[in-house]
Amino acid sequence: MLKIRLRRMGAKKAPFYRIVVADSRAPRDGAFVEEIGYYNPLTDPAEVVVDAEKAKTWIKNGAQPTETVRGLFKKNGVID
Repeated sequence: MLKIRLRRMGAKKAPFYRIVVADSRAPRDGAFVEEIGYYNPLTDPAEVVVDAEKAKTWIKNGAQPTETVRGLFKKNGVID
């Protein structure tokens, strides 16, 4: 099953996340299918950039967003 989830990047105590489509069995920072955006929680307000068309296409094709990603998508109007 494919998941839309966060991939942690950045330094220690300075997280930066990429929003990726990955197999649910792959490690958190391991192999992924496609990168569709990023999330920077350290800026004020938090910066979220998502390719909405790609996200909608992946969701339509059966990829399941995690709870955190679902919340980010709702805040940015990607999903209802």
